[in-house]
Amino acid sequence: MITLRILSPEGERFSAEVSLVELPGTLGRFEVLKDHAPLISSVEEGVIRYVVGNESREFPCQKGFVEVRNNTVTVCIG
Repeated sequence: MITLRILSPEGERFSAEVSLVELPGTLGRFEVLKDHAPLISSVEEGVIRYVVGNESREFPCQKGFVEVRNNTVTVCIG
């Protein structure tokens, strides 16, 4: 499992254990699975798609940054 955390200046907006995260990167959408290599990337306004169990869900996001490290995806949006 992956821990997905979405943060904004107002505080934590979302946190859950997920099996997949798809993000709107500046150079195109990309996917993060368990044991993904560490990375830092910018994200564009769009939709973060994630999978909980067998259900795909979406979270609208603004521009920001994402860090992937140790099976934790932390998205900081404006």
